[in-house]
Amino acid sequence: MIACAWQSGVVSQKQAVQLTDKVECDEVYSVAGHKGIPTAINNRDPRRNCLKGARGRGRGTLATEKPPIFGMIQRNGQVRIVMLPNVQQNTIKPFIEQTISKGTLIYTDEYTLYSRLEAWGYLHKTVNHSAGEYARDEDGDGFHEVHVNTMEGFWSLLRSWLRPHRGISQEKLPLYLGFFEFIHNVRKRGQALLESLLSLLLQPEICPQNTI
Repeated sequence: MIACAWQSGVVSQKQAVQLTDKVECDEVYSVAGHKGIPTAINNRDPRRNCLKGARGRGRGTLATEKPPIFGMIQRNGQVRIVMLPNVQQNTIKPFIEQTISKGTLIYTDEYTLYSRLEAWGYLHKTVNHSAGEYARDEDGDGFHEVHVNTMEGFWSLLRSWLRPHRGISQEKLPLYLGFFEFIHNVRKRGQALLESLLSLLLQPEICPQNTI
């Protein structure tokens, strides 16, 4: 309970993320049920059966206990990650428009989920993973600028961080995601990170007894 309280404080008070310039978008899926909520798991099929048919890109949802996590990361900048009920264009559109400035160049893979980015007011370039393409040099300068490797590298870090916290529920997963997002965006470690956390958590909105 204590951990959830301060995580909730971090998530509720952290600054809104605004991305521009060059941004990568991608999604992953995390197994998350309803741990600790008996009314949600009573009479439920065993998880190995519950998740049958939920494999495959775009098929994970809150209902199948495999919620998608949508990520947007600015190259050499900040990141925004959110848990979604499903992966559909009308689901990701509000988060993209809230977070990414219009006219920004967005890199994705070829998934049709991102096919309307230009209609929504963004520049858009894709890399074709299904064809074995993971980075492409379009301007001939020798630098393969078309890729989503930054976002995929972030996913690797997130998976490693979540792995020890086995059995995170859907109700708590957004807190873990928001906290990890905060850690990435402040770009501090050790004592410097602790100072940033305390500065955020000791704001009067969270800690009214703090008179500093």
